[in-house]
Amino acid sequence: MISPLAPLLIFSWLREHVGSGHTRPRWFVLTLGPAIPVGVDVQVESLDSISEVDMDFTMTLYLRHYWKDERLSFTSSTNKSMTFDGRLVKKIWVPDVFFVHSKRSFIHDTTTENIMLRVFPDGHVLYSLRVTVTAACNMDFSRFPLDSQTCSLELESYAYTDEDLMLYWKSGDESLSTDDRISLSQFLIQKFHTTSRLAFYSSTGWYNRLYINFTLRRHIFFFLLQTYFPATLMVMLSWVSFWIDRRAVPARVSLGITTVLTMSTIITGVNASMPRVSYIKAVDIYLWVSFVFVFLSVLEYAAVNYLSTVQDRRERKMRERARSQSLACTCGISHTRTMTMLDGTYSEADTNSLAGYTEDPMGPEEEQEMRGVSVSEKPEHMVVHLSVSSESTATKKKRSSRALNIMQNTHAIDKYSRMLFPGAYVFFNLIYWSVYC
Repeated sequence: MISPLAPLLIFSWLREHVGSGHTRPRWFVLTLGPAIPVGVDVQVESLDSISEVDMDFTMTLYLRHYWKDERLSFTSSTNKSMTFDGRLVKKIWVPDVFFVHSKRSFIHDTTTENIMLRVFPDGHVLYSLRVTVTAACNMDFSRFPLDSQTCSLELESYAYTDEDLMLYWKSGDESLSTDDRISLSQFLIQKFHTTSRLAFYSSTGWYNRLYINFTLRRHIFFFLLQTYFPATLMVMLSWVSFWIDRRAVPARVSLGITTVLTMSTIITGVNASMPRVSYIKAVDIYLWVSFVFVFLSVLEYAAVNYLSTVQDRRERKMRERARSQSLACTCGISHTRTMTMLDGTYSEADTNSLAGYTEDPMGPEEEQEMRGVSVSEKPEHMVVHLSVSSESTATKKKRSSRALNIMQNTHAIDKYSRMLFPGAYVFFNLIYWSVYC
């Protein structure tokens, strides 16, 4: 290690060994050609944040480069390396590696620039720096929040093509190391791995590109508490109106409007923290189907209220018509002599008031029998005949009213809704979670 008290010796050594420090080292290997091999390894210190809105991630890492520059070789009896700080980096040639698709990046400078340069006696160089970079990540939210995202940090030489500089992972997959304490609040880091390939630019040529790939799986528990459970409870709360009396208009209307507005607030809150993508997300399907169930419960009461109003008007008209007919009948009854029949007494005017009803035609035998009966007995047969006829008419009216009650009985609509709405929502949940889980 060089002493910090001898800066003049360092500069004189660099002037003697390096010469023109900004030119590429003269390194020729038959198997590799004229390209200078530069090995890279990375140690990920932290994965700071993942932003769905901006579709990017922020990572802090130690980036290390390895290459050989014979101009920096020196004789050493102890074979020890020499270590320098960032002030001497500008005096020698270093690889011009940059981060592809990066939005922001910087080298830490507290308390000094976090740069280290280590030179070995045979000319091998280790160049290390501590960097924080924010890079883009193309995310697919079609399964959000039940999704997994794969992001990549890409490294590449800016000026040198693959014919001048060969960038490679120094130790394969072992070139990437991570801290075991790395964790994110919303994601589970499943794995890190490295890849490499050639990147082509139409104007400049082919370049070696290194990839740091990592896969993230989103934690679902947060969204269960903040989105799914509230939406489910709002749907269940809308079903309470099916058990409330149909005449309690303020209670059922206020309950329906409250659940609709709450669902709208949940949907707005979820979309506010997401990018404006043009496709449907998994959470959108769940929330909008829940919104439809809540809205249908409001429409169900609207139908019940309308049918109740129509039914009340019809019953009111029937009562008024029956009252007018009964008044017309009682006006024609006068105090006349009564006729005794069976166990009751009937007046002659009562029998005349029933003259509007149709009588069944009698056969010849019945007509002869009626002729032989005294006047006091005629009304008896006629009244008995009319009583049977009125009974059959009431039965017909009862049968016809059953079909009408099925369509107009608002209690039946609420009764069917109590079973239909929960059953359909449970069926939807079974399909949803079986598809996305």
